[in-house]
Amino acid sequence: MIPKRLAVPALVLAALAALVSAAAPAAAQEGPEAATPETPTPAAGPAPACLAQPRDFEARRATSAIEVDGVLDEPAWQDALSFALPCEWNPGDNVAPPVETDFLVTYDDDNLYLAWRAFDPEPSAIRANLMDRDSINTFVQDDHVLLILDTFNDERRGFQLRVNPLGVQADALFSQSEGIEDFSYDMIWDSAGRITEEGYVVEVAVPFNQLRFPATAGEQTWGFDIGRSYPRSVRHRLASNSRERGNNCLLCQATKISGFEDLEPGRNLQVTPTITALRTDRLSSFPAGGLESGDEELEPGVTARWGVSPNVTLSGTLNPDFSQVEADVAQLAVNERFALFFPEKRPFFLEGGDLFTTPIRAVFTRTVADPRWGLKGAAKQGANAYGAFVTEDGVNTVLVPTNQGSRIAALDGGVTGSVVRFRRDFGAETTVGALYAGREGDAYHNRVFGLDAVHRFGPSDRLTVQILGSETRYPEALDAALRATLEEDRGYAFLAGWDHETRNWFWSASYQDLDPSFRADSGFVPRVDVREAQGVVQRHFWGEAEDFFNRFAIGLYTRRVEDHSGRLTDRNLDLYANFSGPLQSFAQVSLKNHQQFFGGVLYDDLWRGQLFAELQPSGALRVTLFTDLGETVDFQNNRPADGFQVGPSVELKLGRHVNLRASHNFRRLEVEGGELLEANLTELRAVYNLSTRTFVRAIFQYFDLQQDPALFTFPVEPRVEDLFTQLLFSYKVNPQTVLFLGYSDARLGLEDVSLTQTARTFFAKIGYAWTL
Repeated sequence: MIPKRLAVPALVLAALAALVSAAAPAAAQEGPEAATPETPTPAAGPAPACLAQPRDFEARRATSAIEVDGVLDEPAWQDALSFALPCEWNPGDNVAPPVETDFLVTYDDDNLYLAWRAFDPEPSAIRANLMDRDSINTFVQDDHVLLILDTFNDERRGFQLRVNPLGVQADALFSQSEGIEDFSYDMIWDSAGRITEEGYVVEVAVPFNQLRFPATAGEQTWGFDIGRSYPRSVRHRLASNSRERGNNCLLCQATKISGFEDLEPGRNLQVTPTITALRTDRLSSFPAGGLESGDEELEPGVTARWGVSPNVTLSGTLNPDFSQVEADVAQLAVNERFALFFPEKRPFFLEGGDLFTTPIRAVFTRTVADPRWGLKGAAKQGANAYGAFVTEDGVNTVLVPTNQGSRIAALDGGVTGSVVRFRRDFGAETTVGALYAGREGDAYHNRVFGLDAVHRFGPSDRLTVQILGSETRYPEALDAALRATLEEDRGYAFLAGWDHETRNWFWSASYQDLDPSFRADSGFVPRVDVREAQGVVQRHFWGEAEDFFNRFAIGLYTRRVEDHSGRLTDRNLDLYANFSGPLQSFAQVSLKNHQQFFGGVLYDDLWRGQLFAELQPSGALRVTLFTDLGETVDFQNNRPADGFQVGPSVELKLGRHVNLRASHNFRRLEVEGGELLEANLTELRAVYNLSTRTFVRAIFQYFDLQQDPALFTFPVEPRVEDLFTQLLFSYKVNPQTVLFLGYSDARLGLEDVSLTQTARTFFAKIGYAWTL
């Protein structure tokens, strides 16, 4: 007999088994240091070569072996399919690009081979830096080439690859229906980049066992969205084909390449054993105690991934190492009502993550805190896609939402989490999905069922709909105030939205209804008991070659929220304008009028102003600034307040190896009687990149909160300081074959206590990916 707690996960395991049965039939060469010349925007008007470029090509098998070294000297490259990238689609509108680019493609039994010859009249101006793979915010500032590969040619989803001139990689899953570009996804592939006297060359080999594609021995046609990013005074974005502004289907406009035949994915079995060593020392008592040495922990684990067929994959993990070697980006959690969102970074959950994404975030894998094991499967059979995973977690924490705020609660015992997902494409315009997400614990469960759909009405309009139902049981012994948030065992959620985008106009309207008893404990839904309607309308103006701007926009945003008693709790009316221009500049200014109901008090006619600005005057420097000033609410004491927030950040690259990032967030809150609080959060990140595989990084996060106890309605500390430090050495052959050595340190200070070390951690991890 199956225990009640494991009954639903057993269904998930059966679904995973069904997936199997359904499947039965870089080295770099550096060049001169970068300069920053001005590059004018090309003249307006479509380029004849761009509009005349064919969209259909045929690839040929490689006529010789290929070594991925950034040198295209093999006979196979001389015989490969080759064509130009004759279009600039941004900021120019299908105009002739300022530089030439050639793209080459061929394949053999094991790999898809890609290459770009990126010509540049001034190679010394090429922006290229060493960095960790997938450091996308830094990566996109460099020159680079890119490809989105639609292997099913269904214009729905694709594998995205990007490479900079030194061979640094970034990869992602792109989902057309959801509009998602997920750079947390990782593949194992080879790349090399080389700066030359004519520009730079990039060479890539993608093993077929890393891709999913139709299981057929015949010829296949794949979609290729091929591009190049050429950042100078503006970021010129080049493509192999023209793009229609206002057509929000990117993959519908991609180049089609046929000729891929007799492809075999191989066994596609990848096994990655890991060993993690960890020791954490903690302060015995604060502040006078001493650090007590913790136990040394040596944890072996293993993760395996099996490509059962080209379109079915299974993965599993035992005693996984889900420790994060990447510290979360610091966020200032002062005077906040709702839980803050932190993205997932753990590889097991990232595999196929786009399949589990829905408009309402009903699946959020960071709810799995300390898993003992996990099993996952995903498949695509024609127009159908399937996915399921199940995990056993030693920790059970839940996010408890209301209309007025949210908090985290810890429940006794562990929890088993399971998710089943089905999605079907109908024609080229419609996608319909079904979802189950559940958690089963001791005298506790949360089960969510739902349907969702996306339908495109032509190239400019998209309708999104989702409906969910939940069933929740909290333990009887749980805090009474927490149980009171759950009016009934069952709840519902509904969302509908319409997006319309043309060359010059964008508007969007949506409505969502979240029942007071709706819970999505496997997801991230920090607020319920809302009926929310919102809309935005925006007008675009496109610059010509002689204009100071590339694009200017003005828009209006409105939002209205009521709880289920019919009480108005939130109202927003925002007027904003933004522009992008030379030196890769962007600025947006907003004037906001809003209303909030909190703690029985209605705060009406609150005015605020916001400014965001970004500037990248050279390849070595990027600066951003955010400010927020105006009337707000002191949520801790439930009274009106005046707030001021400013957040500058600077990213500086010294040569090709050093990357420095500094950000500061300052927030001040004033109430009647004086200054209530002043908070400062500073983060410094310094990285020295020895190569495309190796870096050393230091992170410092300092938080300083000063409060006036006389202005609070409850006792508070006059001053609280936190200092977090992390040092890391990283060596990556690929995303799974890694060596990490690290140290982290935590310190706490109070008004009468200087910063005191409260904990320190030493850790090491070795992982090796065996690919069979």
